[in-house]
Amino acid sequence: MSKNIKRWQVLVASTVVLLCTGAVYAFSVFAGPMSATKGWSMSEIMLAFTINAAIGPIPMILGGFLTDKGLAKWAIAIGGLLFGLGFFLTGFATSPAMLYLTYGVIGGLGQGLAYSGCLSNTIKLFPDKRGLASGIITAGMGGAAIIAAPIGNYFIQQFDALYAFRVLGIAYMVIVAVASFFIQTAPANYQPEGWTPPQQPGGKPLVNKNWQNMLRTPFFYLIFLMLFTGAFSGLMIASNASVIGQQMFNLSAGTAAFYVSLYSLSNCAGRVVWGTVSDKLGRNHTLSVILSMIIVAFLILVLLSSQLGFATGIVILGLCFGGVMGVFPPMVMENYGPVHQGVNYGIVFCGYSAAAFFAPKVAASMATANKGDFTKAFYVAIVVALVGFALNIVYMQLKKRVIVPAIS
Repeated sequence: MSKNIKRWQVLVASTVVLLCTGAVYAFSVFAGPMSATKGWSMSEIMLAFTINAAIGPIPMILGGFLTDKGLAKWAIAIGGLLFGLGFFLTGFATSPAMLYLTYGVIGGLGQGLAYSGCLSNTIKLFPDKRGLASGIITAGMGGAAIIAAPIGNYFIQQFDALYAFRVLGIAYMVIVAVASFFIQTAPANYQPEGWTPPQQPGGKPLVNKNWQNMLRTPFFYLIFLMLFTGAFSGLMIASNASVIGQQMFNLSAGTAAFYVSLYSLSNCAGRVVWGTVSDKLGRNHTLSVILSMIIVAFLILVLLSSQLGFATGIVILGLCFGGVMGVFPPMVMENYGPVHQGVNYGIVFCGYSAAAFFAPKVAASMATANKGDFTKAFYVAIVVALVGFALNIVYMQLKKRVIVPAIS
């Protein structure tokens, strides 16, 4: 069976699916026009983004379970179609409650299911290039807004935000349906031809830990918290980029939409670049660099009020957010093995969902309290990144003292 697996085809098809479901990162383009058209407050509208991301653990774990059982193709297809349906139905929202159901719940369930299936299935096919594969597959998720932001903005200008949701929703369902035909399920313990697994530290046998055993290790809690701190800044910007550009840097809606795409392009590139770097430098050394750059980026946004300052900060934060999302999947697999990766990463992903719940709300509430100024929210993000940096040091020190037998 392994000889018939076209792993690069699976990688490309999975990335295409995530180029659809990753459209959630363009939400800030839709939020302002929706508020103006419907009269809903920005806090009410941003809650839909929060629900969409925070609901993630449920479909992530379910998708991981299906993937670990050899049903990745179904998880990806159902998840992608459900996301497209949620997007389409959002175009008929008549109240914030309906928005929460269509975009938040239906879209969130579909996104998590597809993301979990695509990610876990694909990196199982690349035991020799985990960082690269994780980077490319998650780049689809991060880069989706590059496409969605300008197209969405075009339809918003020509019609309205609800029309844009309907058109994009239909397009996503069609694309996912076609891409699903090219998805293949990774065989158990897949090894590419000509590749030999590296020797483990101390010559110990390879160990695959299920989620119960994972929860018994101290590394799980550190990884969980590090993912929270790493994703916090990226989610804060992803949900508010257009609003920040317009309110703090006096950009037009069209220019702000361009910077949303630029952020997404950086996010996309960061997943591939940092994923590849982490294959050489190591996951945790790479994470230290990423967290340091996050701090620098927020200081730039605070100190430079020009469009150049906004562009510089946005690019760096996009690269770093992408790096965080590309580094953690292989980190989990290296600690707990590939057999239960789907469920294990789904549980760890709760750290991302926790960040998705808090980051947008913190930013929106602080901006509202300070007449559209996000400066105080940026300082909070800096503190969170510093905590993540400290946790990463603790993790590395523990790793030096304890040899954990797992997949390298």
